Amino acid sequence: MNNSTTPTVIVGGGFVGLFTALYLSHHNYPDPIILIDSTERFVFKPLLYEYLSGEMYDKQVLPQYKELLKGTEVAFVQGEVTGIDLEQRQVELASGLSYNYRYLVLGVGSSQGYFGTKGAKENAFSFRTGADTVKLERHIRQCLQQASQTESQAERSKLLTFAVVGAGHSGIEMAATLADLLPHWYGSLGGNVEDLRIVLMDFVTEILAKDDTHLRETVQSALKNRTIPVELLLGAKVAAVDSDSVQYQLVDRDETETLSTKTAIWTAGIANNPLIESLTQIKDESKNEHGSPLVTSTLQLVDFPEVFAAGDCATVKDHSLPPVAQIAYQQGKGIADNLIALSKNKGTHSVDANMRGTLIKLGLNDAVANLFDKILVQGRPGNLIRNQTYLNMLPTPMHNFKASSEWLTDEIFNRYHSSR
Repeated sequence: MNNSTTPTVIVGGGFVGLFTALYLSHHNYPDPIILIDSTERFVFKPLLYEYLSGEMYDKQVLPQYKELLKGTEVAFVQGEVTGIDLEQRQVELASGLSYNYRYLVLGVGSSQGYFGTKGAKENAFSFRTGADTVKLERHIRQCLQQASQTESQAERSKLLTFAVVGAGHSGIEMAATLADLLPHWYGSLGGNVEDLRIVLMDFVTEILAKDDTHLRETVQSALKNRTIPVELLLGAKVAAVDSDSVQYQLVDRDETETLSTKTAIWTAGIANNPLIESLTQIKDESKNEHGSPLVTSTLQLVDFPEVFAAGDCATVKDHSLPPVAQIAYQQGKGIADNLIALSKNKGTHSVDANMRGTLIKLGLNDAVANLFDKILVQGRPGNLIRNQTYLNMLPTPMHNFKASSEWLTDEIFNRYHSSR
């Protein structure tokens, strides 16, 4: 057994980082484990839509690290990492603290990407954190309140039009959720729900083009059959976003068109985390064309094998993987297995993460579960499978039990909480 007291430091408490830490602790890893994250709460990103709609509570979707790590040997440090010296094996925090490491795990995720679109970062709403969710909810409710009282038809239309940019899984889930949720919110204010518009925009000309045909048709049908049908605006390249409109160009036209709206929600694209961008000691040839660090099949940096990286802050060399929770979950376990092997002076092994199915929320109490691309379950049964699958993925048995039982209680009594 390795008796070194130099810790294994894990930067980033998302799926990769948290699950690596928990797996190490639960399997008696001999070295100290330090988990560093800038926030006090884990963000279960796939369930942020349920947090927005009130179908789940903050303690289910945004549990505190101190709760998740209770009873483990993991030391949690809340702080912002400002620099990493890969040569000296040192992590530096904004607080002035620094930690030397024997092994380092990078699980910092990505940042929202905007493709250089004018005004998008400043005016569009991102949807990646609990704070993003609260900010978006407050803005939407304010728009609905103003729309219910304004005398101007043009202003009302602008307030009641909601643009979702990006027709991938995240954009589809957002548009479908809003299309069922907003009629409840606006109707309670006495507004005419038929005035609501949900517009899903993307440069592609077909949604889910790389997915199974049956899944694609199921999603398209579901979007049309929401409480407020989702409008698809495809083949539209967004040129600019300002406070009351989205400008775009259709692929077969030269002129710029305008969608008047007070709400643009951006779900398209990702960018490298600034901390990853700051790792100048990684050679250019050890990065992909987007500047993301390349890792081997064992999830180790090419030039710094004592550093593991996974999730959407790194790219497996010669093997592209989607940046989704189920992949990060498997990679976290794989990293932990390799760290345990190294602590026993054994060799590392390839981490073979793979997609086990597709889960897409299609509105309130509605989802589709495409299991292993063989079995397609939709509607309420699909929603049950999606939510229970994600709840079972939650980090600790106790939290898993509490979150699952609370959600199932809500399902049984059909309680939806529209405000917090």
